[in-house]
Amino acid sequence: MSLRVQEFRAQMNFDGARPNLFHCELTFPIISGGSQQQFTFMARASELPGDTVNQVPVFYQGRELKFAGNRTFSEWTVTVINDEDMQVRRAFELWLSGINSHAGNLREDNFIKGDGGYQQDGFITHLGKREDVLKRYKFVGCFPIDLSPISMDWSATDQIEEYQVTLAYQWWESDTTDSVAEGLVFSPILQPVP
Repeated sequence: MSLRVQEFRAQMNFDGARPNLFHCELTFPIISGGSQQQFTFMARASELPGDTVNQVPVFYQGRELKFAGNRTFSEWTVTVINDEDMQVRRAFELWLSGINSHAGNLREDNFIKGDGGYQQDGFITHLGKREDVLKRYKFVGCFPIDLSPISMDWSATDQIEEYQVTLAYQWWESDTTDSVAEGLVFSPILQPVP
């Protein structure tokens, strides 16, 4: 492998992807004002999902062999800027209360699984420098499991409040999921050996 910087530069065909070019979308089962549209603008930080397939160790005469196990999905975390109307935070509080109320320990009647229930789809779209879509992920059946506190502090000047929301989801989808089942073409390197 060459150490010449010109060869590295030649491989950077599109000037590098930028982590600050993205937006998130989320459907709230209980609407609080314009919370859905506001969420897209106030979701300041998040992450593209990782991919994990667990391993199953099997021992044979003292030697450990590893086999592919089941897929797991980590939670989706979003950092949200808080405006004084607190529309987005209120929407998350209503969502969580609908899943399990504070005093009654009950679920809303219409908070069943599926469309229109407490599980909704979320999206993160990674954009290029000309607003073209580089990658879009869909988080299927997500719902909030943690709404972080907001710290109050007399010495916190020249700051705007932020908080984090952690959402569980069933699985994520993109243009690279289910390629075998959908019959999409692999690159020649990934073709199974006949």
